[in-house]
Amino acid sequence: MCRLTAYRGPKIPLENIVVVPRHSLLQQSQSALEAKLRVNGDGFGVAWYGADKNPGVYRDVLPAWSDGNLTSICRVVRSSLFMAHVRASTVGETSCTNCHPFTFENWSFMHNGQIADFARIRRGLENSLSDTLYEARRGTTDSEMLFLLALANGLQDDPKQAIEATIAQISKAQGTITSPNRMACVFSNGERLFAFRFSSDLRSPTLYYSDHLEHGGECFASKPLDGNSNNWKSIPEGHFAWMCDSGYCEEPLKTTVSVTNKKLATAV
Repeated sequence: MCRLTAYRGPKIPLENIVVVPRHSLLQQSQSALEAKLRVNGDGFGVAWYGADKNPGVYRDVLPAWSDGNLTSICRVVRSSLFMAHVRASTVGETSCTNCHPFTFENWSFMHNGQIADFARIRRGLENSLSDTLYEARRGTTDSEMLFLLALANGLQDDPKQAIEATIAQISKAQGTITSPNRMACVFSNGERLFAFRFSSDLRSPTLYYSDHLEHGGECFASKPLDGNSNNWKSIPEGHFAWMCDSGYCEEPLKTTVSVTNKKLATAV
């Protein structure tokens, strides 16, 4: 499993979210308390938006805590919308191309969790991609495939519907599974931040929202960055959330995928 965070609001140095807070993403890379694995040392990445519509990206295979360039970049780069991720790999080797966030044109995407039986269904999912999206694939992870499938299912036009269609497509390809699908994702088109939690065993990785930040703005994070749960809202299981002009919005995901398999709930 992994840890992630994303920010939208007044332009600030990336370090205000990624490095400085009591439970910052950098701290969580060494000691993640609300995660299956406490250490997330299989690479990291940050994506930020500036004057250009497409994001800037910095990723590496080093553990986040051992890369001095990361703290330097986070100190000097300022942005009004950015995302960061530290990786504990489950699918795909440790390589720069497998580090999140993944990007395509103006979109950026990161995932915490797993797609069950990915090796078995991967070929069929790849065949459903357009030539453009297939050629855009750089790594070998289920996470990048999840992103490309969402793009193929209309992420640019209707993000929530695209995620619902992608979950249904993956479930259809899998058939019966004995290990769970788990997804906690955050993604952006450069203007808004979107997020969702979904699992086949009702045990999605944690994901929170807050607008109680010292410097203003809003944040999605795997864990309350300030350590104060009263300042954060847990995104409900099976829900899609986004930062809209009026603040935080959420809706249930509409999917026919069963999430009541008791064998899955007790198998992990």
